[in-house]
Amino acid sequence: MKLLNIQIEFAHDVGLLLLYVFKQGYSCTLGEAWRPLITAQFYAKEHKGITDSLHCNRLAIDLNLFDENGNYISDGSDKRYKDLGDYWESLDSDNKWGGYFIERGGHINDPDHFERRMPL
Repeated sequence: MKLLNIQIEFAHDVGLLLLYVFKQGYSCTLGEAWRPLITAQFYAKEHKGITDSLHCNRLAIDLNLFDENGNYISDGSDKRYKDLGDYWESLDSDNKWGGYFIERGGHINDPDHFERRMPL
């Protein structure tokens, strides 16, 4: 499958995720969706990300989540993030939520991160 097609499917699912956020009574703002390679390399050196981030392929987005009263939800262990992550992953088997990264052998917990993996 071509990268463009995967990016289009990802954008579609991001739209569904955004609708889901608002239907749950939350709100959000958009965080980083595209990351230049030089930024990914810098984040990797700072241990804040990885060099081969899917942000570089326009296949990842970070969302800043706010509760019903407009308060930023900074605690990544908040059940509302897990709810969004589970919904995200239910949309497609290639969708992965950053809140499960450590459980799946990763080195960082990234609950505001939503990505589409490249099919093998």
